[in-house]
Amino acid sequence: LPSIHIRRATATLLPGGKLVRFAIQMSSAINGHADVTIAELGLRTTIALTDGAGEATAVFNGALWSPAQPRLYDVTFTACGDTVLDRIGFRTIETRGTSILLNGTPIWLKGVCVHEDDRNLGKVSTQDDVRRRCADALHMGCNFLRLAHYPHHEHVARVADEMGLLLWAEIPVYWAIAFDNPETFRDAENQLRELITRDANRASVILWGVGNENADTDSRLAFMARLAAAAKALDPSRLVAAACLINREVFAIDDRLTDHLDVIGINEYFGWYEPDFVGLDRLLANSNPDKPVVISETGADALPNYRGGGRTLFTEDWQAEFFRQQFRRINACSYIAGMAAWLLYDFRSERRQTGFQRGLNRKGLIAEDKVTRKLAYSALRDCFAERS
Repeated sequence: LPSIHIRRATATLLPGGKLVRFAIQMSSAINGHADVTIAELGLRTTIALTDGAGEATAVFNGALWSPAQPRLYDVTFTACGDTVLDRIGFRTIETRGTSILLNGTPIWLKGVCVHEDDRNLGKVSTQDDVRRRCADALHMGCNFLRLAHYPHHEHVARVADEMGLLLWAEIPVYWAIAFDNPETFRDAENQLRELITRDANRASVILWGVGNENADTDSRLAFMARLAAAAKALDPSRLVAAACLINREVFAIDDRLTDHLDVIGINEYFGWYEPDFVGLDRLLANSNPDKPVVISETGADALPNYRGGGRTLFTEDWQAEFFRQQFRRINACSYIAGMAAWLLYDFRSERRQTGFQRGLNRKGLIAEDKVTRKLAYSALRDCFAERS
């Protein structure tokens, strides 16, 4: 890099979709100017730099990015002889009541959770593996992926930009971490800051996830409320979410953290860890949130090619019926704005040691070979096809 170079360059479509804000941060506190160009749109603007930073707005007259039309533009930032080129999509994301709006229009998130795990590669994601992941989700009718439960490789958001998938990106604030430890918070906030900085220009990323399945304690509330506030301060252009637990005493969505979120995530496994869907019916009837809810996890294990009738656990048949029953209830609930099935591929999990699992979480819609599609894959594809 040149001794004085562009450290960060972002382009963000402002609410309303008429103006785009360009911002640049340099490596040193210089005064001067920077140029931004989107040649295809005939757009060129100058940013005044004061103490190494500056921003400017310009009228945006291009096509908006969406899963149906994942339009990207080459954006060139130039300052002090240094040039940064990025391919960027422009879209708005917001909530209104219990709806999520993409480019001002309500969208229902038809999704699946994904892990970075491969039988042969281990915890490594090649770009080919990422593209296969996205292609399998798109073929199933998805418009949305939840990147569980940590920052995924930077390829993921770039490929999702190109292929047209919305993303929930999160940090690993998982279960019972040391919420009262200041060092733990500094670690989590730093991971959040790095994730937001890295993916600031990725149109696919619409949700910053700040936690997963944490009990509603005072220390956890203070910790995660601060994280949510940090996410909003760092990036007010996106929504903040967390996967919350159900209040079992009142059997409702009643987590104090929801006051600090834009979108409420709920992980529930009625019909799998619990024998029927009565609890889900109670939960949906008892809850009355004033903001969108996304079912951030739900699923059932199935051993590939194991068949059986009724609620026979670990059969492909029950896994498929499980998703039919779940979707029927979720789809009929007015305040639910989407779901992320748990999950796309079977993955290694040493704590899963039944005779069916043998060290694998078998809730994948596709087996660990990433080729063998279970019956639930087609069942969920049919369900998603019902939802516009």
